[in-house]
Amino acid sequence: MRLGSLLAELGLDAAAGATADGVVTGFAIDHRKIAPGTIFGAFEGLRVNGEDFIADAIAAGAIAVVARPEANVQGVPHIADAVPRRLFARLAARFFAPFPETTVAVTGTNGKTSTVELTRQLWRMLGYHAASIGTLGVTTSVDQVSTGLTTPDIVTFLSNMSGLRREGVTHAAFEASSHGLSQYRTEGLPVRAGAFTNLTRDHLDYHGDMESYFAAKMRLFDEVVGDDGAAVVWADDAWSQKVIDRVSERGLRLLSVGVGGEALRLVSRTPTQLGQNLVIAADGKEYKVNLPLIGAYQAANALVSAGLVIATGEDTAKVLELLGRVQPVRGRLERAVISKAGAPVYVDYAHTPDGLRAAIEALRPHTRGKLIALFGAGGDRDAGKRPEMGRIAAQLADHVIVTDDNPRSEEPSTIRAAIMAGAPGAVEIGGRRDAIVAAIAQAGGDDIVLLAGKGHEQGQVIGDRVLPFDDVLVARECAA
Repeated sequence: MRLGSLLAELGLDAAAGATADGVVTGFAIDHRKIAPGTIFGAFEGLRVNGEDFIADAIAAGAIAVVARPEANVQGVPHIADAVPRRLFARLAARFFAPFPETTVAVTGTNGKTSTVELTRQLWRMLGYHAASIGTLGVTTSVDQVSTGLTTPDIVTFLSNMSGLRREGVTHAAFEASSHGLSQYRTEGLPVRAGAFTNLTRDHLDYHGDMESYFAAKMRLFDEVVGDDGAAVVWADDAWSQKVIDRVSERGLRLLSVGVGGEALRLVSRTPTQLGQNLVIAADGKEYKVNLPLIGAYQAANALVSAGLVIATGEDTAKVLELLGRVQPVRGRLERAVISKAGAPVYVDYAHTPDGLRAAIEALRPHTRGKLIALFGAGGDRDAGKRPEMGRIAAQLADHVIVTDDNPRSEEPSTIRAAIMAGAPGAVEIGGRRDAIVAAIAQAGGDDIVLLAGKGHEQGQVIGDRVLPFDDVLVARECAA
């Protein structure tokens, strides 16, 4: 594809590419990944300003640079825009297209990973070649490849989506994080439906306040979902009505789900030994679903997933029938092992106050004895949530162990102290393996152990090192 043609497709001033109508070979936002013919995206970041590397990118063969109008670009076309990330995404999408025919996106604080994966499973059971992209990486029915981020950079995202199409994938669900939405990492491809799960405190170190955090999430419905698309909204969150208002303003087709939902109304939910029985009202009928997942929040994720599949044209009765066959998602209330004493040990990614509350409350109906909760909090992240997580654990669990969870550059003891301030009766054990040993050792046959915070993660981030650590594997080793 020639540069002039690419610019013309977006209605850009042809003069911007008149001096270099060469062949575009790729896109990059890292100057170290430039090859001859690459379009370089030079953006301001929190720690690094890509504009500082424009000269290096040009020297390496960049054919053009997308940057702010005031950026210094010499010798190649300067494709200028006040919001360069957005324009770069639009250009890259033209280059990488086509994509899977049906794509949907999920935003919210908690539940995104489970929702996109359950959506993928439902599509697969309906006979489609489906994929999901998010915290677990790129997942298909035959493979899973880690990307390292909930929402990868725009070049990786579009390249992955294009690659999935070439592999025959027709349906794809992806997580739209607040960072990804605010940085235009999910732009360019047609999105038929978007979903909202919930909004609770997280990432305030980046967004500053809850209103800004909410505004970042709402870009999904304001701009990313297509004009003729749909919105699936979990109706029972404190922020749900604001989301519904935004969806109505945009004119998207609304499917609300949950106890207060209209498209899929949750009539009742009864916990069972290995899951829960749901009664769901839809289209004037009631459907009984034996969901093989534990916890109220997993029922919420399942309903949102069903809503997305229905929103993209599938039969309601068939979709609800298939909910009874979905499989647990890695690191989301995953039962890692049963100890020698008979205590089940669950691993969950809960790393926010609301996530921790949801995980504990999910396990409570299944606990005949004590519920033992082990967790920590990440370093270099929102410090304000730490005492709140401690307070929630102390209030809802019978025994609390505070340990480390990716301390990064912070002193681990400082993080633990902040959590302990909200949970004065908790036990503090710094080493996560030692803490897991202690939690499992004290659990009796009627007890349940929850290891919260890391979920699917394979490492513990200490300083600038990532040390191998998998809660599931460690729990099995300790239990043995």
